[in-house]
Amino acid sequence: MDKCNNLKSGGIARSNINIVEDLFKSKKVVKICAPMVRYSKLAFRTLIRRYECDVAFTPMIVSNSFVKSVKARDSEFTTNSNDHPLVVQFAASNSKDLADATEIISPYANGVDLNCGCPQRWAMAEGYGAHLIKKPELIRDMVRQTQSRINQKDFSISIKIRLHKNIRETVDLCQKAEHAGISWVTVHGRTVQQRTEPVDYDAIKTINDSLSIPVVANGDIKFLEDVEKVHANTGVKGVMAARGMLQNPAMYAGYENTPLQCVQDWVDLAIGLGTPFPCFHYHLIAMMERVASKPEKKVFNTLNSTSAVLDFLKEYYNVQYNDQQQAKITESLADHLCGLNLDQPDIQS
Repeated sequence: MDKCNNLKSGGIARSNINIVEDLFKSKKVVKICAPMVRYSKLAFRTLIRRYECDVAFTPMIVSNSFVKSVKARDSEFTTNSNDHPLVVQFAASNSKDLADATEIISPYANGVDLNCGCPQRWAMAEGYGAHLIKKPELIRDMVRQTQSRINQKDFSISIKIRLHKNIRETVDLCQKAEHAGISWVTVHGRTVQQRTEPVDYDAIKTINDSLSIPVVANGDIKFLEDVEKVHANTGVKGVMAARGMLQNPAMYAGYENTPLQCVQDWVDLAIGLGTPFPCFHYHLIAMMERVASKPEKKVFNTLNSTSAVLDFLKEYYNVQYNDQQQAKITESLADHLCGLNLDQPDIQS
């Protein structure tokens, strides 16, 4: 039996305690890494867990494609036994797609999140993302059908939203979602139309004060002091960072800039998990943004191979690539690695 099937047959040991919800009760503020298309994949999630990230999200996955295609499942979702707490985020436009997709991943994750905040035009045109904040009844039905399908006390169902122009609409949406049974809600403090405008933390505080479930604040979290400030000013139980984590995966551990040990860890993990070069390089470009000098970045950002990147890191930063150490890491990760190589055929619509 191959390693994937070993994990497939076991999955997560289930219990009556939801590990994510328990974190909200036990910690002053839960530190979460946001879903990031192409970038919040297994290697990066493994890295940030070494630096005090409490919960990690997968990238947003389109539920319809995920359910219908074996290829989509294998490429979009990979995990291992150390990749927890883990929340899988889906884009869905109807209850069946969300419930079907959640049923597939539920043995391997601690929760599912419905994306109700993506402002991209393609997503909204398909009925995904921020399109849903105008449809609280649909969100209610999606949550309830997914709960009914999964029916596990230790599995959370959450949503991630953006603000309406009228804060009362957002409060009403969140209260209806809470009544439907969501475990917690993440609020990005901008409207669908906003991109670089300041985050509206007053609106997030209003939402937090209006709900009994945990609220997570998202937007412009770049340093650990931002985490503490947002918590103090809004009362939220969690914070979620995206770009701040890309620039400094050790942010939640209190580092102002990416430490070289974190760069070393990324090299080891990314190569060990077979990360494609564009993703491997992009993460390093982001990590080195506040570390490298302008001339160094000019050279580093144009490198086009893994060997060139490793030579640069060794020469300029003494980040050493150790074949023997790498072999140990690769073997350890491979022992637990699993894509969703399920015995299900492609489903034709």
